[in-house]
Amino acid sequence: MKKIVLAGGGTAGHVNPLLAVADAIVRLDPEAKVSALGTEVGLEKDLVPAAGYELDTVEKVPFPRRLNKAAFQFPAKWSRECAKTREILQRREADVVVGFGGYASAPAYSVAHRMGIPVAIHEQNARAGMANKLGARYADFVGTVYEGTGLKVGSKGTIERVGLPLRPVIAHLASELETDRGRARADAARELGIDPNRPLVLVTGGSLGAVSLNRAVAAASKDVLSVAQVVHLTGRGKADEVRNLVEVNAGEGHATGLGPQYAGQGDYHIAEYLERIDLAFACADLIICRSGAGTVAELTALGLPAVYVPLPIGNGEQRFNAQPVVEAGGGVMVSDAELTPAWVRGHIPALLDDTEALQAMGDKAWEYGIRDAAETMARRILDLAGHHTA
Repeated sequence: MKKIVLAGGGTAGHVNPLLAVADAIVRLDPEAKVSALGTEVGLEKDLVPAAGYELDTVEKVPFPRRLNKAAFQFPAKWSRECAKTREILQRREADVVVGFGGYASAPAYSVAHRMGIPVAIHEQNARAGMANKLGARYADFVGTVYEGTGLKVGSKGTIERVGLPLRPVIAHLASELETDRGRARADAARELGIDPNRPLVLVTGGSLGAVSLNRAVAAASKDVLSVAQVVHLTGRGKADEVRNLVEVNAGEGHATGLGPQYAGQGDYHIAEYLERIDLAFACADLIICRSGAGTVAELTALGLPAVYVPLPIGNGEQRFNAQPVVEAGGGVMVSDAELTPAWVRGHIPALLDDTEALQAMGDKAWEYGIRDAAETMARRILDLAGHHTA
């Protein structure tokens, strides 16, 4: 029996790929024993047990970035959590440790290396984080979503672009779209209460929303509605402002809710959040969104053209996430500052009117996207585990 420990977590962006790979491992080898290593404060605390996997936890020990009290406390905390990680890996009799980035990954990489346990890594961002940069030096295999992540493997390691392990609901939709896109669209449209025969623009800034996207599109809603219907996911607490802007710009009678009960009541469908985002993806002709790694990977896997608006903070990693897709012809990128109502009026209707160009953009997105990342990672992991147990 191969015993595999998957380390990582924190955000859904780290936990979902971990769970997708766990499921793929069990599909390929039902006898494999898979467990996870995370923290008590990340989403993995709830999501991993809910998916049917056992979770061991360590405390968060962020790497110090400046000389302060936390920096002086770091060595003792790091040693303590590494000792705890060693006990976990010994108890789990790990044949391979797989990291997905995040706080739990760093001690897992370090301890596994010292114990002689093979290490595999999945890096989902265009620019790798500190934990995976540390682990790559010890890794036997590194799978990435992007080329040029900056990760450097040791002499025994290999690195390969494998894509993002997709959430089951997105993987299922990708299969449906490849088989019968029209039927998938019609079925989803019925559940959302939208017209399956009219072009659709999906606007989403994630669960918290994006004020700049919300205001730019809603304030240009009259022009957008002249060529398409809209599903606008505003984020928590932001629906009223969008609804008011639509009523001022496009007039009354357009803004409505999302769901079968709203069918025929308007063509600008507003909701704070949509649990079944796959339904909106199935109907969308164009997406206006941020360019987080998960978003870009999912949209390209589905072959959906997008206007990417990178989050204008941090190290600019969202711009790096979208850049290769845009260069491949699978999307358009506009900065947050440039995304104004005037930009939306000047570009979105014209893009939707040019159906051939829009179709070509979707085709290029599909060509860039990868849909079998979970299976590829699972095979590499099982190979490493097999060599360790042999």
